[in-house]
This record gives sequence, structure tokens and C-alpha cells, in this order.
Amino acid sequence: MSKVLLALTSAALLGLTACAGTQESADKPTATDAKPAISAEAQAALSAAQADVKSAKSQNALWTTAENALKAAEEAAAKGDSATVLKQAKLASDQVKRGMAQLNLPMLKVGD
Repeated sequence: MSKVLLALTSAALLGLTACAGTQESADKPTATDAKPAISAEAQAALSAAQADVKSAKSQNALWTTAENALKAAEEAAAKGDSATVLKQAKLASDQVKRGMAQLNLPMLKVGD
């Protein structure tokens, strides 16, 4: 009885090992897999947003909303979603412009 149980267990483990081996090779990207491309307009907007964010960061005027929008645009670009890249890159650039404009506002003085 124990020999039968041992044989069944061994067969089950061999079957699971074979399935696990084929899954790994299916998950690995191959050289023929192409990265999704975005439109030229989306690429230009993303590049402009990246430059804007870099400029704002150097002047300590970067808002977190701009930084988050840029990250979302970069993630969308990796997925090939041009519409989202355009939307998020525009939001990032807009937030950077507002942050830079804030530098020109007078400092708020509290008290005497």
C-alpha cells in the first residue's frame, strides 16, 4: 500500500514539475517581442514633461502632482498607450508651470 502511495505521489510531483518548467519559458520575453510604440506627438509631450519636471526639481519647485503625473505618463508609454501619455504629460507640464509661477509669489509672513 505504501509503495502505491509513493508511486502516485512521485507521479504527481513529476507532473507538476513538468508544468512549472513550461510556464517559466512561456513567461520569459523573447528577442522578437517588441516594445509597444507610442505616437510621435505623445513622445514629444513626454519628452517636454520630463524636461519640465527636471527643471522644476532643480529649482525646488516640483509639485508632487507633477511628479506623479510624469510617472503615470512613463508607465503608459511603456504600455504603448498614447492617449494616456498625452493626458498625463500635459498634466505634468501644467503642474510644473504652476509650481514655477509660485516661486514669483511673495513670501507669506506670519506675525510681526
